[in-house]
Amino acid sequence: MKIKTDIAVVGGGASGLSAAIAAKTESPSINVVIAERLERVASKILATGGGRCNLGNKNLCERFYHGSIDAMKIIKNTPDAVDFFADMGVLTASDSEGRIYPASYSAATVSNALRLKCASLGVREICGFNADSITGHSEAFEIFSGNDSISCRRLIICAGGYAAPRFGTDGSIIRLFRERGYKIAKITPAAAPLKVDPGVLKGLKGIRVKGSVRAFSDKKLLGEEQGEIQFTDNSLSGICVFNMAHFLAEHDGKLRICLDLLPDMSNEQLMKYLEDIRRSRGDFSLEEFLTGAFVKNLALYIVKRTLKRPLSEKISALSHNDLFLIARNIKCLEFHVQGSSPWQNAQATRGGIHASCINDELGSSLEKGIFFAGEILDTVGDCGGYNLQWAWSSGTAAGRNCARSLKGERR
Repeated sequence: MKIKTDIAVVGGGASGLSAAIAAKTESPSINVVIAERLERVASKILATGGGRCNLGNKNLCERFYHGSIDAMKIIKNTPDAVDFFADMGVLTASDSEGRIYPASYSAATVSNALRLKCASLGVREICGFNADSITGHSEAFEIFSGNDSISCRRLIICAGGYAAPRFGTDGSIIRLFRERGYKIAKITPAAAPLKVDPGVLKGLKGIRVKGSVRAFSDKKLLGEEQGEIQFTDNSLSGICVFNMAHFLAEHDGKLRICLDLLPDMSNEQLMKYLEDIRRSRGDFSLEEFLTGAFVKNLALYIVKRTLKRPLSEKISALSHNDLFLIARNIKCLEFHVQGSSPWQNAQATRGGIHASCINDELGSSLEKGIFFAGEILDTVGDCGGYNLQWAWSSGTAAGRNCARSLKGERR
């Protein structure tokens, strides 16, 4: 198979579909081909948001994005998720935290709308095309998949990063561009569980608790977020933990997580509560000391980790210092991060093609005719729809600017 086209979009995910739509909308007469590694486009979209597709967020600002590329500069100049999908006939709804979903709460609605839009514009899909090499420059590029090839005048690279490799994103395209001389920012999983010493987690597997998560490197506070914290046999999980994973890129080996398990209580209020429990439950064993505040396994864990004494002892035997130490662990239960969970458990990639290699139009500053969008770039958002908004916005910007470059226009 040998195909010729004006624009080839490598990757048929969220950013790739957006890029193809924008390019064809900007210049209807050009030919646009999407080259997708899997047997169908939009596969990863179907898995987002637990199948409901959290496609954006109403609360967009710089603090939700991390990396060398200024994501908000692109986002501010492109439609938000509501307007982007309204143009495709998709109704949307939002929750109290600003997260935007299709009104159907089905990711299939989003996938279907994108595919229908591409079809109506005449965008061609080539699936099962595993781009294993790219040759050429300027207005003469050729992408190879085994013996098959696509030649084009412009390239838009939307092949993702390393996260969730079951959807075809294994970082192979990033490696190709490293070989072409591009600077690649340090790659780490983002929006992923954080691994800690399994021995320290013994007894906590399966427990969920509402609390506050703070990330530290040495004594420096890096970030803080509240939400549901989940414990596995070897990691901390939950959205509030996921949003700390991007700190691994700069602080790997020096990252600590501190959990406040009762964030709505001050230290003084907590100490008074513990003193009251010591007084009212004094004749009972330590097993019952914190069962009014936490599920039994978590209550036992805190007491055992703090005191390292037999749980058969009576609550009345607790000293003021014992109460102080228990309160300290409740307000700052500390874990040293050993790394992140494997790529298959990550939702996004921190790192990628560095901003120094990209111009304001998301075109390559090293090679004329190549544009980039989505997760392959060194930008990652927090959980809550921010990464999909980046996909729609960066895809739209790259596609639009790529098409304009063919017409000799400037933004």
